[in-house]
Parts: sequence; structure tokens; C-alpha cells
Amino acid sequence: MKKTNKISGSEAVIKCLLEEGVDIIYGYPGGAIMPIYDELFKYEDKLNHILTRHEQGATHAAQGYARVSGKVGVVTATSGPGATNLVTGIADAQIDSTPMVCITG
Repeated sequence: MKKTNKISGSEAVIKCLLEEGVDIIYGYPGGAIMPIYDELFKYEDKLNHILTRHEQGATHAAQGYARVSGKVGVVTATSGPGATNLVTGIADAQIDSTPMVCITG
């Protein structure tokens, strides 16, 4: 029987982001997204986290990064109000066809 290594969902998310060439994540931590942040700190040599003052600011920063760099902008936020604070930036990115991934807990 072949032994498989199990990883957490958070580790899978971080590894997928790295495989896609992500090197910067914008976000504002909160309760439900903390498992992602716990994993993120294990990869701080490969992923730079930019702490924003508000979730909406994170989406606009990620969108600006995506426009300038040609890479996808990545945002993290907690669930509930944290997630709904992303909506304006998501809508703006969609209208401008700017690649952005938002991960909420």
C-alpha cells in the first residue's frame, strides 16, 4: 500500500499560489482566515504579505499590483464583513479585466 502525505487545506492553498508564481499577498487578518495566515508565515521567505488597513484597500492594492506587474493580484480577508468589504475592488477588477484572486476564511 502506497503511503500518502496529508496536508491541510491551508497548506494546499499556499502551495498552489506558489506554483502559480504568486510572490505577494495583500490582506487584513481576522478570525476565520487565520489558518491561512498560520501557514503563510511558514513561507515568508517566498511570499511577502502586505498588511493593509482595510480589506477594500487590499483589493485596490492587489489590482494596482496586477496592472503594473502583469501577475495576478491576491487578497486575503476574513469571512462576513471582511469578505463583503472586498466587493467594490472585485467589481472594479472585473470591469477592467484585471486578474485577481480573493481568498476568504
